[in-house]
Amino acid sequence: MKDSILVDTNVLIYAVDEDSKFHDGAIKLLSDPELNIFTTSKNISEFLVVLTRHSEIHLSIKECLDLLDSLLVDIIVLYPTQMTAKVFYELLKRYNPRGLWIHDIEIASIAIAYGILTIATNNVADFSRIKELKVKDI
Repeated sequence: MKDSILVDTNVLIYAVDEDSKFHDGAIKLLSDPELNIFTTSKNISEFLVVLTRHSEIHLSIKECLDLLDSLLVDIIVLYPTQMTAKVFYELLKRYNPRGLWIHDIEIASIAIAYGILTIATNNVADFSRIKELKVKDI
């Protein structure tokens, strides 16, 4: 039986950024046949924000969508539901996040609501504070 893992935005970005020192790790993770790989709609929007504004990359929306089409062939995108909203609210109360950590809490809430309890990220510090998740560093 395959393990399920949610990939954070930075994994998707490293997968397309061949100059990143994390590129090979991201590609290895995304091509692991022993994993069912998930991401969230929140990660997709963050991916688009980063790649369309980053000074070194700065891609068009069309270029980003083409990259996403190739990336998402074997990745299942999870979308918010009433259940994810309930988990999000519970996590907000439990962890009292501030600022950008709220984005991570929202991503975590979607994963948890869908029963995905492992996240792959380079942002280990923020996600490791969420006790409901196991964090895999790329």
